[in-house]
Amino acid sequence: MDFTDDQLMRYSRHILLPEVGGKGQARIAQAKVFIVGAGGLGCPVGYYLAAAGVGTIALIDNDTVEMSNLQRQIAHSMQTIGMPKVESAKKTFEALNPDVNVVAIQKRISKDNILDLIRDYDIVVDGSDNFPTRYLVNDACFMARKPLVSGAILRFEGQVTTIVPGEGPCYRCLFEEPPPPGLVPSCQEAGVLGVLPGVIGGLQATEVLKLVLGKGEVLKGELLIYNALKTSFRKVKVPKNPFCALCGESPTITELTDYEQGYCSM
Repeated sequence: MDFTDDQLMRYSRHILLPEVGGKGQARIAQAKVFIVGAGGLGCPVGYYLAAAGVGTIALIDNDTVEMSNLQRQIAHSMQTIGMPKVESAKKTFEALNPDVNVVAIQKRISKDNILDLIRDYDIVVDGSDNFPTRYLVNDACFMARKPLVSGAILRFEGQVTTIVPGEGPCYRCLFEEPPPPGLVPSCQEAGVLGVLPGVIGGLQATEVLKLVLGKGEVLKGELLIYNALKTSFRKVKVPKNPFCALCGESPTITELTDYEQGYCSM
């Protein structure tokens, strides 16, 4: 790939890194990443991937920008209140880096469309805020053999893991089934520290870039938990469950399911 003078200037700090260089930056430019959710996590993930020069970034979200989003959803602004979140984020990311093609998809993800939506993308990032979407994305990525970078936030705590189908555990190995509706509160009910999505979203974006570059160690088989009040990180090993209903030795989940809405995640 031949870089323009402006691109050489823009990505100079990447190109200086032996682990990236010109070839690595070219891989980043050719990468296609699909982000589920244009809210607290999707905003920083998309922002940093756009800044890094990821060639194609798709965003799917069915919501519009509200005043209460602005405390943490950094791709949106007062000027975009009432606008679809995906259009607001697209405007922000493309203003940051015109090299990036941002695909805005304003619709709800479902078992009927997810496989078609993610088919042409290299990596999927889950920034959703509910358990039905989280399990649907996990199952679809396993079936499509797509690496998945999953993140979650609530109050002062966040978590990140990377799932590579066929090379380690899936999300169901960690959490077998969605909890009953109402058991886990949503951010709307319990609150969330505004800077927390930046920490977790930044970690998710880092995992994506390592996958694109084939460098470093991703959080495969590990759950990274961050506590903002304690300023602490801890890793939990996640073993592959041989009895997992999705990726185990005798799977019982062989097709996608839309779970009952009402579950709320971190």
